Amino acid sequence: MKRDYYEVLGVGRDATPEEIKKAYRKLARQYHPDVNKEPDAAEKFKEVKEAYDVLSDPQKKAQYDRYGHQDPSQSQGFGGFDMSGMGGFGDIFDMFFGGGRRSNPHAPRKGADIQYSMRIEFTDAVFGMDTDIEIPKEVECTTCHGSGAKPGTSPETCRTCGGSGQEEIVANTPFGRIINRRVCHTCGGKGRLVREKCRECHGQGRVKIRRTIHLNIPAGVDDGAQLRVPGEGEAGVNGGPPGDLYVVLHVKPHPFFKREGNDIYCQVPISFAQAALGAEIEVPTVDGRVKLKIPAGTQTETSFRVRGKGVPYLRGSGRGDQHVKVRVVTPKNLTERQKELLREFAEMSGEAPQEVPASDEGFFDRMKRAFRGE
Repeated sequence: MKRDYYEVLGVGRDATPEEIKKAYRKLARQYHPDVNKEPDAAEKFKEVKEAYDVLSDPQKKAQYDRYGHQDPSQSQGFGGFDMSGMGGFGDIFDMFFGGGRRSNPHAPRKGADIQYSMRIEFTDAVFGMDTDIEIPKEVECTTCHGSGAKPGTSPETCRTCGGSGQEEIVANTPFGRIINRRVCHTCGGKGRLVREKCRECHGQGRVKIRRTIHLNIPAGVDDGAQLRVPGEGEAGVNGGPPGDLYVVLHVKPHPFFKREGNDIYCQVPISFAQAALGAEIEVPTVDGRVKLKIPAGTQTETSFRVRGKGVPYLRGSGRGDQHVKVRVVTPKNLTERQKELLREFAEMSGEAPQEVPASDEGFFDRMKRAFRGE
């Protein structure tokens, strides 16, 4: 007599698929013939695998939970199938084919949505912009008004399916006489046939065009944001509404500014004298130049906040801030007098000046472009 499959795996009847799999893997490793050399290891491994094959399959598990090891065909009922609790032939049909009933092929259906990717500049994402885009799409043919038939003619009802878009296949099974429905091979599920096709759309009922769409990109959008334009997707079917257009925005990186949320970050160079003695410098922002006070004794990598010069909030008022990190740099071309003064300073402080790495040349170039508003 076979052992209960749940007992074999050592799990309860309410065990989840993950618990069943975990129990099987543990026992399979334990009784695998290549690992376990006990005489009955192979039989136990086979038993464990058989239990898992049934309990890991939702359909086999449901049948086992109902009938156990008994053959369902031996159960009482019509055609060897237990009919208890079923309302009749319609319930059998619904059980095997999920209702099997397709929607009306002539019912109005919404058109497909369209996705369009668009690259915008950093500052356009900050301040927003109005622009036009041109998209390819399908619209209803104005010559045949979407029927696909030549003007003066009409589509005919498919004789194979009678306009339902599906044909019936009758099969005699152990469960009785079953009707299986499938897409009509004559009309392809449309329920209608176009004998004389429209010359404009060649019987498709739609034509491809390029439409210009006006977009209002709000201030503060970020990379990956989506704009929905209702009704600008593909044309609907059988008079249904058109789909929608989704514009995905990709923001180009800026050579000087970096964005994190609604705050903007940048780095600016200052001289050793400015850092030591303090100064007032000009800093580029997305709004233009602003003055920033550098306190005496400022260390390199120190950050300062410029309030209200960040990115506008999409929802609500106000803007983020700009964070300015200063970098103390050393000039490369010194006069002899400057070198002499620095040597004197180094002797007095016990420090030696350090030159800026050659890689900082690109940093200064970016700084210059930011000042020019590029």
